[in-house]
Amino acid sequence: MKKKSNTVSFKNQLFYIGMDVHKRSWTVTIRTNGMVLQTYSMNPDPAELARHVNRNYPGGIYKSAYEAGFCGFWIHNKLTELGIENIVLHAADVPTTNKEKVNKTDKVDSKKIAKKLENDDLNSIYVPGNKEQQLRSLCRLRSRLVSHSTRLKNRIKGHLNFYGVELPLNHEMAHWSANFIKYLESMCIGKKPGVDYLRICINELKEERTRILEVTKLLRSYMQKMPIWETTISNLLSIPGIGFFTAARLYTEIIDINRFKNINKLATFVGLVPGSNSSGDKEQCTGITSRKNPHLRYMLVEASWIAVRRDPSLLKSFSELTKRMTKSQAIIRIARKLLNRIRFVWKNETPYKYFVN
Repeated sequence: MKKKSNTVSFKNQLFYIGMDVHKRSWTVTIRTNGMVLQTYSMNPDPAELARHVNRNYPGGIYKSAYEAGFCGFWIHNKLTELGIENIVLHAADVPTTNKEKVNKTDKVDSKKIAKKLENDDLNSIYVPGNKEQQLRSLCRLRSRLVSHSTRLKNRIKGHLNFYGVELPLNHEMAHWSANFIKYLESMCIGKKPGVDYLRICINELKEERTRILEVTKLLRSYMQKMPIWETTISNLLSIPGIGFFTAARLYTEIIDINRFKNINKLATFVGLVPGSNSSGDKEQCTGITSRKNPHLRYMLVEASWIAVRRDPSLLKSFSELTKRMTKSQAIIRIARKLLNRIRFVWKNETPYKYFVN
């Protein structure tokens, strides 16, 4: 006689898992057929979650979601390896009611994500590969080092201005050359608190510049070994205003240009679109949107100031725009044009040509 199995099977039944992830614990909600099965706290371990659903709901199809944050994408990668279909969310893209905003807890958030996931109301953000993630981290490190270097320069200038020390107005000072650094070091004579302050800031600046150079060399070394060096990076470098680091930032932040169906999608991702507030017959433009990729928008605006000096067609557009708006407003529109050129060069794998408007 054939022995009957007491194991319940949920073969091909869908289970939706909403997670509110933190460093020390996760709050998890599991739903199916429009109802909540359980909400509980667990250790921050994807393998433990996989064991739990496989043990309690064997044979099911598991779909999960969590909001991107400090933990990056390692949870997503591990869950995918364990057979759980996962998506990563941008927190601002998760529909939220006023009640959920007022009563915000980990349980509420996990229930909300699970419900929206079951209703197919969530869109995943792009998840880059592991190698691209690491290159992105290195690029962002260089940006932070440059920002810190700029703060140190301002600190040194502020210190000297405070004590009435005038700096020479020359080319070397503008670029903080090695000769200018030596000139600053020549002021560090004697043993006084103010002199010690200046010397420490100068030494920190020199160390920071050494780190920036090291990171730049590493980035170039890694990217030269990749297939995109002879195609994507080379073509991006042919665009006016785009140097090596700008090209590297563009690649590591975007990675796959084809994931944006049109220029509007790409401009929205970067943050080069206007915000709006409309009600009834009234429509108000609120200026450039506050939602952006903070690592790209500022960089593209800076690159646009260089591009208008090198590309006659962009210079002509800039000149026409400044007749009806400020230069700061005009350069945002030039940045949008430059982004369009970047997209064209990248998608078509062709070097830049000077376009005529």
